[in-house]
Amino acid sequence: MKQSKINNQNMEKSDAKFKKLIDEKATFEEIFKLAHLNPKANLITGVICGYRIEEIEDPLTRKVRYLDKLVDELAKVKKMEKILRTY
Repeated sequence: MKQSKINNQNMEKSDAKFKKLIDEKATFEEIFKLAHLNPKANLITGVICGYRIEEIEDPLTRKVRYLDKLVDELAKVKKMEKILRTY
């Protein structure tokens, strides 16, 4: 099976899961409990919204700030390799 077909199937499954969560009016907490974060997400550091990510004690808030940081870095047009430190 071609990689693009696999990716399309994965996207369709993800879209269906997100639609279900939206229909159920899931909370951030419920969404993040179901999310599979990258095992290296804890390597995300820095300041976002005035808070140093690595100092945030609440696990849910820290996960939300990881996402904030990634979106912020992408908005600054940084390469994904640099953001994920895979270079």
